[in-house]
Amino acid sequence: MHYRYGSTSVATTTMGNPPYHPIEFREGTESHYRDGLFYDRRYRGRQADVRHYTALAQRHGGPVLELGVGTGRVARRVAALGLDVVGIDGMETMLERARGMLDRQPRALRKRIRLQQGDLRTLDLSKRFPLVIAPFNVFMHLYTRADIEAALGAVKRHLAPGGRFAFDVSNPDPRVLARDPTRLYRCRPVVRPENGQRYNYSETFHYDPTTQVMHVHMIMEMPDDPQDVHITTLSQRQFFPAELEAFLSYNGFAVESFAGDFDGAALSATSESLVIVATLESGSRAE
Repeated sequence: MHYRYGSTSVATTTMGNPPYHPIEFREGTESHYRDGLFYDRRYRGRQADVRHYTALAQRHGGPVLELGVGTGRVARRVAALGLDVVGIDGMETMLERARGMLDRQPRALRKRIRLQQGDLRTLDLSKRFPLVIAPFNVFMHLYTRADIEAALGAVKRHLAPGGRFAFDVSNPDPRVLARDPTRLYRCRPVVRPENGQRYNYSETFHYDPTTQVMHVHMIMEMPDDPQDVHITTLSQRQFFPAELEAFLSYNGFAVESFAGDFDGAALSATSESLVIVATLESGSRAE
């Protein structure tokens, strides 16, 4: 399926039936994270999750392992509490931005943060942590059951006895999943930080129910120059609440709390996020 925005043609495709390999979704996994500066500017107002994870770190202590550290917005706040943080991310562009931001911090804080490129499915640091976190939809880039179980296995390898695993994902909205994939949904303009120019901004949504993956194309076009177009793709696996709880249970985790926002509100049909804190079931430790 193709649609045209300005002078730019964008294709959306329905992936085949499972099983499939996550490399098919590489662009949807990486393109949204190639520009760390733009990412930071876009999400600078997102603070509720930072407060949530820093409160957990203050309660459970460090060191903290952060999966999907991104540009370090959570890690820096945790380190400011005096706790050590190991931040893992698969995107070197995000880590470059995180290192640049860290260079502006006091030396004592810089020493508390260790950044490392890695895959959360295969990670093995030979170290255990009282708190493992995966903020801001990191697990939504795990597209298959094998990927999800591998990542949960990595969490188990790194979780200290009595430790907590905390993460969040978006709560699937049936209205969004049912959006017409051929329609452009126009949003407020955005400013590109590299040139300070305002761009028209639209999104398309294509949900594949066979894989439970939503593919979002984010399209930025200069109003006076239709050739100046930036398109990024974001592919995210949708987790329904009971399904997510089952994944945790089958992989040896006990849910300690399951909230509908970062302030602990009960999960409801209108909740935007699924916010989970889990522990390991007795006898369920990875070797």
